[in-house]
Amino acid sequence: MAAGGTGDCAARPPDRARRRTARRWQWPVRRALPSWRPWRAGLCVCLALLLPSAVSAEPRIEAARLILPTGRYPHGVLGDRIEHGGMALQLSDGRQLRMILPESLVFEDTAPRLADLDGDGAPEVLVVESSLSRGARLAVWDAQGRRSATAFIGQPWRWLAPLGAADLDGDGRIEIAYVDRPHLVKTLRLLRYEDGALTPLASAPDVSNHRIGWTEIAGGLRLCPGTPPEMILADGDWHQVLALRLTPQGAILRRVLGPYAGLDSLASAQRCD
Repeated sequence: MAAGGTGDCAARPPDRARRRTARRWQWPVRRALPSWRPWRAGLCVCLALLLPSAVSAEPRIEAARLILPTGRYPHGVLGDRIEHGGMALQLSDGRQLRMILPESLVFEDTAPRLADLDGDGAPEVLVVESSLSRGARLAVWDAQGRRSATAFIGQPWRWLAPLGAADLDGDGRIEIAYVDRPHLVKTLRLLRYEDGALTPLASAPDVSNHRIGWTEIAGGLRLCPGTPPEMILADGDWHQVLALRLTPQGAILRRVLGPYAGLDSLASAQRCD
């Protein structure tokens, strides 16, 4: 099936992949509607009109994983020359949807990420796609297909590394962070997904979160109670561990946490004291 559709809904055995499984979100079980016996039959119609809309809500995405390993884009930036031609979405009603990319694209990522990007209470899927001729882009998917994407970088063998998604400036809306070409351009970019589109917000130079051949993306978000969210990265030369913060005014503040001393120094910087 072409990209953007829902694909075959039948469950299939999982494909073998070398990268970590997708993150899962746990959702609270909705409280059941109370039983009610109307004393007048005519009130039944009114009750049906007043029932919460959640009763007929669409199933939510509960998990996502990459499927259909392929060698058609042998970039090798993530440690081998195998990427993926599809993505499986597990829904809360038990169905599994298969999103199949055309031959001109692959998913070039460690795993899909689930995050409620638009604040509607249900997660979207954030994942890196790469064109065989135009390089990588960041895309947002849901159960209906691809909803939005950044522009492709513009040439093959050019990639981007997602950092995470959270309310970084405290305004109640979600920002998406990624590093544009962490081996070359080394620029942090922040986006927001609203009204079905990805809008650029801010950027900062001289950072990185990945080295060629690593199977994982380093760093991430530091989300601790009582402190503003921070983005944990290395500097562009991999000498220092950095914490970057987005202010309500849209500026990105940068501070040095200490020397870079391996991946553990980035992981420990994300922990809450």
